[in-house]
Amino acid sequence: MSLLRYSILVVGVAAATFVLAWAVALRRADAPTRWAAAFGAALALANTVAAHAIVLWSSRRSTNVFLGAILGGMVVRMAAMLATVAAGVLALGLPKLPLAVSLLSNFVLFLGMELTILHRRTSPMAEAGR
Repeated sequence: MSLLRYSILVVGVAAATFVLAWAVALRRADAPTRWAAAFGAALALANTVAAHAIVLWSSRRSTNVFLGAILGGMVVRMAAMLATVAAGVLALGLPKLPLAVSLLSNFVLFLGMELTILHRRTSPMAEAGR
């Protein structure tokens, strides 16, 4: 799946989950809680798009380059997410719990999507159809 198609899919899923969260809890929440939820979702979205971009870039390279890009990219993305969450809490004053719940729930959802797409792309049945 191309980066553009994956990004559109992820934005659509993020929008749908935000609408669901709005219907369930966010419409009654205060503004900082809403911003924290949006911030967490946006951070998870950026993380999954970056991960997909790294996979696409490294998939046509040697195994050593592939593993280096995946593992190095994971470390860089984790550090960037930690710094961004810290900035959101410390500099922007976002509430911790809504930020963490939004970030983690979206992260798990996007990770499942990413693994499913990668599995389909690399499975023997997908290879036979190429």
